[in-house]
Amino acid sequence: MSGPNNPLRVSLVQFEIAWEDPLANCALLEEKLQLLINQTDVVVLPEMFSTGFSMNDQGAEIGHGPVIKWLKLMANRLNALVVGSIKCKENNQFFNRFVALTPNGEKFCYDKKHLFRMGGEDQFYTAGNERRIISYKNWNIAAFVCYDLRFPVWSRNVDLSYDLAIYVANWPAVRAHAWNTLLRARAIENLSYVVGVNRIGQDGNEIQYQGDSALISYLGNDLLNLSNKDSIRTLSISKSDLMEFREKFPTDLDADHFELIN
Repeated sequence: MSGPNNPLRVSLVQFEIAWEDPLANCALLEEKLQLLINQTDVVVLPEMFSTGFSMNDQGAEIGHGPVIKWLKLMANRLNALVVGSIKCKENNQFFNRFVALTPNGEKFCYDKKHLFRMGGEDQFYTAGNERRIISYKNWNIAAFVCYDLRFPVWSRNVDLSYDLAIYVANWPAVRAHAWNTLLRARAIENLSYVVGVNRIGQDGNEIQYQGDSALISYLGNDLLNLSNKDSIRTLSISKSDLMEFREKFPTDLDADHFELIN
């Protein structure tokens, strides 16, 4: 078990999502993830991993539906925290919901705050307004989804409340430079590890994705980069190294104080 000075094994899962087909995506992932049984602590799937980034009710999860049950099963089987975002319907509203399941079935959720208006996401989905930090194996993990990456105030690591930020995404290849730049900026400015997991291939709207999923150190350096490959990569990160750097270079002590107004 990970402790204050022990590493956390993080697995990035980059693949091509079958359009609006949760059954196919879960079946594919179930086969791929078998290699991670008892080999990792956190498994990160892309944004809307069960459907792709679509603006309709096709494949939407209602209540404790089949995709949530599948995530619960996989978390238990892998003995790991499994995270990703899915299309959810609740009280006649739709949400792009980051969901995390622990091995013992505990569930954490975060509804995407920043909806991508250029893709019509704000016309179909309802925005969340609460940040989510997940405590797991003595690590504090902040949950974000795709377009959230462009907004540093929302991502701000106030009082160093998180050690690892996870951004799950369907970020198009045409804006890959922004994705790669902002992931590293968020790591440096927040004195935190950052994971960004994106998809590859082409979706049902003929939008192309090149992946570039990455694990970034608190110094802004690439520890893992999946390029445009269909792959799963795992790496251990050290909390003791992070804490040591924060003590030596405490930029958080000079941070500007502010209050979020939604």
